[in-house]
Amino acid sequence: MTLVLIVDDAQPLAEQYAYDLKRLGGHDTLTAADGPTALDLVAREPVDCVLLDLEMPGMDGFEVLRQLERRPVRVPVIVYTGTGNYDRCAQAIRLGAVSFIDKAEPMERVAQEVANALQRRRLEREVEALRLDLGADTPLVGSSPAMRRLTEAMGRLAPIPSPVLITGESGSGKEVVARAVHRLSGVKGPFLAINCAALPADLVESELFGHERGAFTGAVALRKGAFESAAGGTLFLDEIGELPLAAQAKLLRVLEQREVTRVGGTRTIKVDARVLAATNRDLVAEIAAGRFREDLLYRLNVHALAVPSLRERLSDVPELAKHLLVETCARFRMRPRTLSAAALECLMAHEWARNNVRELRNVLERMLIASDEPEIGLEDVPPEVRELGAARRVSAGAAPRTFHELKAEAERQIVIAALERHDWHITRTAEALGLADHASLLKIMRRHGITKE
Repeated sequence: MTLVLIVDDAQPLAEQYAYDLKRLGGHDTLTAADGPTALDLVAREPVDCVLLDLEMPGMDGFEVLRQLERRPVRVPVIVYTGTGNYDRCAQAIRLGAVSFIDKAEPMERVAQEVANALQRRRLEREVEALRLDLGADTPLVGSSPAMRRLTEAMGRLAPIPSPVLITGESGSGKEVVARAVHRLSGVKGPFLAINCAALPADLVESELFGHERGAFTGAVALRKGAFESAAGGTLFLDEIGELPLAAQAKLLRVLEQREVTRVGGTRTIKVDARVLAATNRDLVAEIAAGRFREDLLYRLNVHALAVPSLRERLSDVPELAKHLLVETCARFRMRPRTLSAAALECLMAHEWARNNVRELRNVLERMLIASDEPEIGLEDVPPEVRELGAARRVSAGAAPRTFHELKAEAERQIVIAALERHDWHITRTAEALGLADHASLLKIMRRHGITKE
């Protein structure tokens, strides 16, 4: 439900506007008889749109616009006048108003202007979210069995509004998975990511649940929390294991009741954001250590997605490396570059145990800067990646796999490396691998889901 504030010193007119906006648009409304009251209400209430009279005694509409322009929270303002002086309306637009109307306009036109202003604000928020997405981690890339299983699981869970717990090592792409689940869900609301580990301890509850004006020192205006801001969309809580116990208790209540109470407030607000949470910690061990609530784990872990580490899908490295190289060249505004077959084979032999996909991206960036050639070769691979045996070090955090899984992954790596060495020429690759003919290689490629794309 949207909240519209009508500011007019003629109280009967303000109340008529409030009644008609609720009747025609279904909006909740507030009224203010002067500028100071309006500014106070904007600071205290979650106002979505302001309908502002320009001609008021004392603080007029122009001064209200100037005051609102200095505030961090942007609220769309529609100004109106009964003088018929449209030069003054144009001046209001220059001060930040989104549109203007005349008091003689029919109420249907007023309701439409309010709807337009709210739609414009929603679009602005979507654009802001898309800009953030441009700087997000790489999209899911890879066709290995591990990635196919993950993709299939995401497709099944995406339409279900229940919470999902995403587990995986640092840098493996947990936020990428969360964004993909959000896109596959088809919901129209925003995707909002919160890194719980980065929240200051004294502001965790304010960030998640919001605060009222005056709730604490520095709370000079009402602030919606993450749950309200993600209304109708998805709230991604990264590093959920880092939340303090007090915040965990309140989060549990929000998940159970589907409502929040802002810090310093008393009224409850319904929320409908879907929650996805992620961690690289063993939450069962955290529960045993008294650092995580067992009931919160059960509430979050309704469904689970395990993101495979990069060393569990090394055959995806060539496809992923090429994608990252294109992305990095575009970001640095450099001419497109390619990787030699020897460089790709070396990258595919490394374990990437330190930081998974993020580590691969960093290594590729170093290689890109180190070489001026159109093709980046083996000599440009950092020495620590080229070290003999670096790829086969056993990590304590590696997930155990069956003999058949290990065999399939090894066979896939061998085939992809051979294809890269022979520029994906099927007949030459089949001959190099000692296969009977190209049909045998194509059969193996189909079995492992290997395509040049």
